Amino acid sequence: MESKMPPVHPGAVLREDILKEMKLSITKTAENLQVSRKQLSEVVNEVSAISAEMAVRLEDAFGVNAEFWLDMQKAYDIWKIKHSGRVHGIRRIGAEEMEKAS
Repeated sequence: MESKMPPVHPGAVLREDILKEMKLSITKTAENLQVSRKQLSEVVNEVSAISAEMAVRLEDAFGVNAEFWLDMQKAYDIWKIKHSGRVHGIRRIGAEEMEKAS
C-alpha cells in the first residue's frame, strides 16, 4: 500500500539534521561546497532537487554517502510524479502486443 504522505525531500534533511544541528549558515556551507548560495538555498528550501554533483559535494563535506541523497531524491521525485495526475491512462504492454509489433 502506497502512502499518501510524500517522502521527505533531501533538502529538508540537509536543513534540519545537518545545517541546524551543526549551526551552519547557508552562505558558509555554500562557500565550502563551492556552489552559489542561491543553489544551496533552493535545495534546502525544497525548491530544487539534489543533483548527482551536489550529492558528491555533500558526501565530501559531511561524510554522508552520495547514494543516500540520491535515493531520497529519487523516492521524492517518483512519489511526486505518481501523485501529480500527469501520468495516467497508460496501459501495460504484454507479450502479445510485443509479438504484434515485431
